[in-house]
Amino acid sequence: MSRPLHRGATGIRISGNSNDLWDSQMKDKTEKEDMDRNRSSDQSYLALKFPFRVLYPDNNSPSKYVNCENGFASDPFSVGSPRSRHKLTLLLLKLSLAVIVVLALTGSFWWTISISTLSRGQILHTYRVLQEQLVSDLWDIGELSLGSSRLHELEFCSQESEIYVPCFNASENLALGYSDGSENDRHCGQSSRQSCTVLPPVNYRIPLHWPTGRDIIWVANVRLTAQEVLSSGSLTKRMMMLDEEQISFRSVSPMFDSVEDYSHQIAEMIGLRNESNFVQAGVRTILDIGCGYGSFGAHLFSKQLLTMCIANYEPSGSQVQLTLERGLPAMIGSFTSNQLPYPSLSFDMLHCARCGVDWDQKGGIFLIEADRVLKPGGYFVWTSPLTTARNKENQKSWNFVRDFAENLCWEMLSQQDETVLWKKTSKKSCYGSRKPGAGPPTCSKAHDVESPYYRPLQRCIAGTQSPRWIPIQERTTWPSRSRLNKSELTLYGLHPADFREDAENWKTTLTNYWSVLSPIIFSDHPKRPGEEDPSPPYNMARNVLDMNAHFGGFNSALLEAGKSVWVMNVVPTGGPNYLPLILDRGFVGALHDWCEPFPTYPRSYDLVHAEGLLSLQIRQQRRCTMLDLFTEVDRLLRPEGWVILRDTAPLVESARRLTTRLKWDARVIEIENNSDDRLLICQKPFLKRQGVSF
Repeated sequence: MSRPLHRGATGIRISGNSNDLWDSQMKDKTEKEDMDRNRSSDQSYLALKFPFRVLYPDNNSPSKYVNCENGFASDPFSVGSPRSRHKLTLLLLKLSLAVIVVLALTGSFWWTISISTLSRGQILHTYRVLQEQLVSDLWDIGELSLGSSRLHELEFCSQESEIYVPCFNASENLALGYSDGSENDRHCGQSSRQSCTVLPPVNYRIPLHWPTGRDIIWVANVRLTAQEVLSSGSLTKRMMMLDEEQISFRSVSPMFDSVEDYSHQIAEMIGLRNESNFVQAGVRTILDIGCGYGSFGAHLFSKQLLTMCIANYEPSGSQVQLTLERGLPAMIGSFTSNQLPYPSLSFDMLHCARCGVDWDQKGGIFLIEADRVLKPGGYFVWTSPLTTARNKENQKSWNFVRDFAENLCWEMLSQQDETVLWKKTSKKSCYGSRKPGAGPPTCSKAHDVESPYYRPLQRCIAGTQSPRWIPIQERTTWPSRSRLNKSELTLYGLHPADFREDAENWKTTLTNYWSVLSPIIFSDHPKRPGEEDPSPPYNMARNVLDMNAHFGGFNSALLEAGKSVWVMNVVPTGGPNYLPLILDRGFVGALHDWCEPFPTYPRSYDLVHAEGLLSLQIRQQRRCTMLDLFTEVDRLLRPEGWVILRDTAPLVESARRLTTRLKWDARVIEIENNSDDRLLICQKPFLKRQGVSF
């Protein structure tokens, strides 16, 4: 905590009787001569004698003080002869020196014993706790230094911020010099941070529980008009019904051509009987580019396939916001100038149905990026009217895409109507067997990295240098895939025992979380004596954000416990990059710097989890405050959503104090058998613009 500042008190004068001083100097001549002879020795020990005079005052003589030139008071030690005073001082010095030596030897002895008995880990742990306490205190001091304006409850953002996503401001980016499409990209600066809380629309309603919420959403929760529905693609229109309050998705209606027929067609093009066999073919994760309203992923979820939707930022929300509202994975992302926030070889299938990406532009660089995130043996599905075009311009575009895909070592397996399906090579030797100058080269090791955060698009084929180059047909199928075997763990430098221990710890932790949440959720419903607290409903949360995902253990524990959720596993850029491991387990996630806003719309998640994130953040160069971080969490969280934060006691206490400014209901809970960590459970209230709960 902050300490009082001590300042030197120069100019303090302590007055005494000056006549006594002059009287004491008027001794007989003999004594004066003795003093003259010993003047040099008296001066040498006078400075050392003063401290002991303070500790051991002479009770038999009155204190006599003189005002010195520097403003501090000094004592002439007038009692006794100089020789006797000299001997007494030397004696005190010897005794003090002996005590100091004994204390030093004793302290050194006990320090040696403690070092030998304490493990290095315990010493480092103690140091870490002290460091975090210091940083927590500095954090508090930093907040206080910002003045009273930052100490009260945060104000509400303007109504225009209801679906605002920071870092996407085309006009501001143009002024900064971005052009050629990059002005629509994500560019974060100091102005991207908000110091206000985002409120929901006036008629906002809590989304319906899964799986009902997958097919029915509230119109007031998204900015989607009837005109936007009518102007959308024919496939989307046939799967939507819009009334005054609800949007219904008829993905399995027998009256219309459905997404079920479409996915069945893709399975047959691969050579499978139907979409239920995708898992047996090695497909688990799909990147759906320009996903519309998420109906493709909604249907495949029942087949144990996990589809991540990415689409451009749209001021009206539209694709990504509506997909998240349905309880499906989605985030803002685009093929413009930077690589996607995923490592190489991330997904088993890429899907683009009239996704709006001009694959033939910029010399095929967007196709190179698609190849980068596609696993060996994976599939690229493209549905576009260009594939059946008859005019010369469109035929030229189609021919370019087809030839470029061949130079990427993609094999065209089938074409049916507007849909074309390619399979990426599973053999690295294919790239060396191409004709000289045919297609982009393979990346060097320096350019083939697995942390592509804000990296420009590359014009070389990535992933060939990675030890993770394993065809999807040779990987263990889902759900066994989530439990990586020994040889797979070796790729990430992990020992099987450590991985198993992490999994068991998360199972226990999840059980503890639910036991803590149960009485809190049902605290308004009194129970009879002897009754146990009911468990939270399995579908109380659908969209889950793990802000510091580690190995994806929280995600795995939720699925093994039968929770009907999907988890956005975020790996902070300032920590170890385990995102390749998470994606290879069959989960979804992204790299992110938590000093920047996350690329998604407000009210995206029902539950936000962060274990050890604050400790990780304070070890990095501090570019943002804890308030910045929690304001962003508030933006991402839905009304009545939950936050579970686990960290060291000092940091959790600092976080708890901040929650009052966000109007969250927060409780700090001690963790059994762990004296250092604490659990912070928070719930975001349902507020309207006047600041009154619904």
